[in-house]
Amino acid sequence: MPELIPQPRYARFLPDGGTVELTDPLLDAGPGTAGAARWLRRELGAATGWALPAPVRGEAYGERPVIRLALRPDIGRGTGAESYELHATPGSVLLEGADEAGLFYAAQTLRQLLGPAAFRRAPLPGAVWRLPVGDLLDGPRFGWRGLMLDVARHFLPKDAVLRYIDLLAAHKLNVLHLHLTDDQGWRMEVKRYPRLTEVGAWRARSRWGHRASPLWNETPHGGFYTQDDLREIVAYAAERHVRVVPEIDVPGHSQAAIAAYPELGNTDVVDTAALQVWDDWGVNENVLAPTEAVLRFYEGVFEELLEVFPAEVSPFVHIGGDECPKAQWKASAAAQERIRELGVDGEDGLQSWFIRHFDGWLAERGRRLIGWDEILEGGLAPGAAVSSWRGYAGGIAAAEAGHDVVMCPEQQVYLDHRQADGGDEPMPIGYVRTLEDVYRFEPVPPKLSEEAAAHVLGAQANVWTEVMEDQSRVDYQVFPRLAAFAEVVWSRLPLPEERDHADFEARMTEHYRRLDALGVDYRPPGGPLPWQRRPGVLGRPIEGAPPNV
Repeated sequence: MPELIPQPRYARFLPDGGTVELTDPLLDAGPGTAGAARWLRRELGAATGWALPAPVRGEAYGERPVIRLALRPDIGRGTGAESYELHATPGSVLLEGADEAGLFYAAQTLRQLLGPAAFRRAPLPGAVWRLPVGDLLDGPRFGWRGLMLDVARHFLPKDAVLRYIDLLAAHKLNVLHLHLTDDQGWRMEVKRYPRLTEVGAWRARSRWGHRASPLWNETPHGGFYTQDDLREIVAYAAERHVRVVPEIDVPGHSQAAIAAYPELGNTDVVDTAALQVWDDWGVNENVLAPTEAVLRFYEGVFEELLEVFPAEVSPFVHIGGDECPKAQWKASAAAQERIRELGVDGEDGLQSWFIRHFDGWLAERGRRLIGWDEILEGGLAPGAAVSSWRGYAGGIAAAEAGHDVVMCPEQQVYLDHRQADGGDEPMPIGYVRTLEDVYRFEPVPPKLSEEAAAHVLGAQANVWTEVMEDQSRVDYQVFPRLAAFAEVVWSRLPLPEERDHADFEARMTEHYRRLDALGVDYRPPGGPLPWQRRPGVLGRPIEGAPPNV
């Protein structure tokens, strides 16, 4: 059996079934398959040297091998959207998709079958391209298979984001959640509010390690994406069937915005004009003021965001809504007057008022609000969805109330958490979450009724970058665990305790070679390499098994 990741639903490749040798094949692309054909010519063409010309209309293929592409919607009747079939016979390979996304995933599987060298950017001299004769039927378990990338704490340049889209696509993941704003940086150009990036995108220094560390990186840090950068990211993702979920945080996690526009803060209790973009980690006390002017300001932000992230690629808009301290609102006479005017239940009611305002505002414009599970407090409009991060409990409550849910419990799938015990892990954060631990993650809690379980859209792994200063560190934390996560959300696996981790680990042997070809700085199975360690830099390890809450 070929060592495919994620594991396909059905595959039959007989040991003595022979191989298909593809030497300078033709590419016969049927109606509606132009996107997959472009990808194959660009990616496989670069790795193999194939030109992949189309056959001459009306002529037989002759002795030349052929890769045929076709859409066949009836595949999806048994397996759902994004499904595909692959049939390899001597002289030809047939890729059929229930839809364009399914066909794209068939092309990704073809690349895996051709071997790790098919992931390179230029052909190896003398390479022979063979794949086993056989048949494969596949389709995903979940429609939401995502990765949250925090570019606010440590900025990743546009090219690094495009690279991660390719890595998601290679693992049949289809959602990139971009965390664009936080106390430590604002990363999206907003033309009507230029100080958001002129001031808010830059901080003077950064804490080196966890917030308990006494060390500092004194190099100023920052960066932002122009609106055209983000349009390119969105278009690049769409070509690879990845949806982009932009996140603009309200009402907490907002010091970068307040540093740029002090009137956004609680000016009657804090000298907001003295605030700078925060250089530390943790939960910040400086939150947005609960005023109509602040609502109008953020409506302006979201108006530009909706234009940059069109609905067909970004139907969901994330508004954060988590970790909003209430001390300033308690001390603010203006906030207390606002509570009385609105008739809400204290400071918690103010936070709910923020969320419900943008819930309705986005719904009027054909978008769906999604936020961290704190947004459940105070009630939600029917179309709003929840990212369940504090554990399963928020997701369970949301699903039972009829809201769609994305499961991303921090105890299970926060990839900033350390991968092993001991002193070698760089800046160790949180619980130990090994490759096997992630492989045994289950997005649907068994206590959910069948009706409530239908509201679980899927899951995503979250990557918070406080202690990840560059692409290499992000790679180390994300891989190889993202491969295990990809199989969990794509494949129909047994119950967690029954999953064959030994088989997965054996297939990972080949997958490490694919990651090598892609230039991924993953954590090796034997532990970090010398240059991947960060000796003497404090983290925040948590001992014991994480709670299943």
